[in-house]
Amino acid sequence: MTNPQRSSAARVIIAGAGPVGLLLAHELALAGVPVLVLEKEERRSPHSKALGIHARTIEVLAMRNLHHEALASGRRIPNWHFGMLQTRVDLSSLPTPFPYLLVQPQVATEELLERHATERGAVIRRCHQVTSLVQDDSSVTVRVSGPDGPYEVNAPYVVGTDGARSTVRQSAGIDFPGSDTSVYGFLGEVHLDDPPSTPGFTAHSDYGRLLVIPLPDGGFRVTGYDPANQQRDVPLTLDELRETSLRIAGTDFGMRSPTWLSRFGDATRLAATYREGRVLLAGDAAHIHWPTGGVGLNVGLQDAMNLGWKLAAVVQGRADPKLLATYHAERHPVGAELSAHTMAQTALITGLTPGVNALRGLLTEAIATEPDFSRMLAGKLSGLDTVYRSADPDAHPLTGARAHDREGDGVLPLLHDGRAVLLAMDDSPVDGEVAERAAVAGISIHPSRLSETGGPAWAGVTAALIRPDGHVWWASEQPRSELGFAAEVTKALDGLPAVF
Repeated sequence: MTNPQRSSAARVIIAGAGPVGLLLAHELALAGVPVLVLEKEERRSPHSKALGIHARTIEVLAMRNLHHEALASGRRIPNWHFGMLQTRVDLSSLPTPFPYLLVQPQVATEELLERHATERGAVIRRCHQVTSLVQDDSSVTVRVSGPDGPYEVNAPYVVGTDGARSTVRQSAGIDFPGSDTSVYGFLGEVHLDDPPSTPGFTAHSDYGRLLVIPLPDGGFRVTGYDPANQQRDVPLTLDELRETSLRIAGTDFGMRSPTWLSRFGDATRLAATYREGRVLLAGDAAHIHWPTGGVGLNVGLQDAMNLGWKLAAVVQGRADPKLLATYHAERHPVGAELSAHTMAQTALITGLTPGVNALRGLLTEAIATEPDFSRMLAGKLSGLDTVYRSADPDAHPLTGARAHDREGDGVLPLLHDGRAVLLAMDDSPVDGEVAERAAVAGISIHPSRLSETGGPAWAGVTAALIRPDGHVWWASEQPRSELGFAAEVTKALDGLPAVF
């Protein structure tokens, strides 16, 4: 080993400078944690595997005031497909300031997140590939292959955001159970002289399924499933894409000038644990699936938001390390649900039998005629239905729920600094013991109208403590004028001392 130790002041090392690793780096740097990101590639890929940013992810970006550029450059689509069914799922009525799918290439999202992460102080080393790691009771030593030779670097914690073939996951001995690829889809980014008039156009026939997505640069992504072309090792060509489109949709839309042609598989796997000692996983290192519905990137970014404030608090000694157990407890079920509904969508897309077609017809009708069913699917796609259920039977029903913010001028701007906030449900000041205890914990207090605007679940709520990731830590319906209110708030704060 020619360079046995390359110095770093990092308290957390992140393997992988994709969007998940970059958002996590931003979150840690925002909290003042020195963070080092190691990325094996010299530069980011010009090809964007992920295109869609769903509502909850836009909210995540808005919590840190990172969303304006994406909204300015992305294309908004008010409805989206589930399993390429003929009826689209309506997103326009979602209870969020962002009731749509935002089409933005992954490369633009990465550029945005990297710029803000480095401005906060995160260090990114490109052409530095993690090759293995070992951990003990106090730290993790990472072996790296860099331009000047191999070296080692050490930190109290390491996070693997290094993709489906994660070296971090493998080195930590974390199992990755699931299913191997059984079918392949196609993907081409092209220009269309005669594009469909409907954004997110879908076509269905006995020959397969096809989806056309408009890109912000004026091009289009043409993707889908063609059972006649399942040769993974045969490169996709423009001629094949045209022929496939003609068979499935009856037209090739005047397809020309491809910039990316590829195939992808339906392998679905979920890490057995998101944490092994001082090693944690997020994004594709923790879960992979068929990329239907445009949800994978979103779940990964939400992993990073959930983990960031917890890991920062532990590293800085503001919380017991057992707090990190809640990362797996809260996000692993989300990964399991992601696996389940993407497998269900894959079956709807790739199944061409009369039975599957009958099921597609039934579900298509349900979306069109059953508003609650359509809202349920919209919640899954958008990520707005994620709730971190409390095991405490005495916890308020809102505990773990997303802090509802339909207009965007309520909760989201209060979280820009990455700290928790205490919401008081009227304009009267909060003083005395509550104000003093909140000040000691570094928590700001803000008036809120969520008890009036947040829907039935918020009716009667007098105060709520909101985590840095926008979920409810504690809520109360006790009148703030009563003596017991101060004791209840103090107990809530003492339940997780100084984390916030």
